[in-house]
Amino acid sequence: MAEPIKQIKRIELSEEEIREQELRELEDTLLNNKDAIMESMNIIHNMHEKGVLNLLSGLFGQGDKVLNTLVQSADKPEATNTIKNLLLLLGTAGLIDVKQLEPLLLRFGAGIERVAEEEDKDSKTGILDLFRAMKDPEINRSLTILMTFLKGMGQDSENLQKDMQPEEEQKEPGKTRN
Repeated sequence: MAEPIKQIKRIELSEEEIREQELRELEDTLLNNKDAIMESMNIIHNMHEKGVLNLLSGLFGQGDKVLNTLVQSADKPEATNTIKNLLLLLGTAGLIDVKQLEPLLLRFGAGIERVAEEEDKDSKTGILDLFRAMKDPEINRSLTILMTFLKGMGQDSENLQKDMQPEEEQKEPGKTRN
């Protein structure tokens, strides 16, 4: 019967062998990520050409001064109102269903395109011209969409406003939003 091994002799690599092994690992990693590295280098090159790297270098070099200036600017009442308004706009934008908005935006774009193609005329539109234009199916459809939109804007929005107001403003019935 064989005797158990009591001593394990570990193979010790020299510094040169360790360095070669690490270089091979690094080379393999570079080759496996070649596309990502090339794209990153392209981005860095473009940032260098546009002066963005110089800007960032200066920004990090003067970080405390820049941060102090930003804090002082954000401390002003106008900045606070701007941030509140921006958050309100972002919250409202989150309520919009883009799938419902897309056809309207496409029609809006088509209308702008048609206006751009139209020659700048000095002719005036009279009331009879408006009545005649209402017989045109495209204009009639546009007016119907516009009236539906205006009707939606005119509906009672008290419940909608309460949902978007902060809780402390909702609790005080006499207080209105700015």
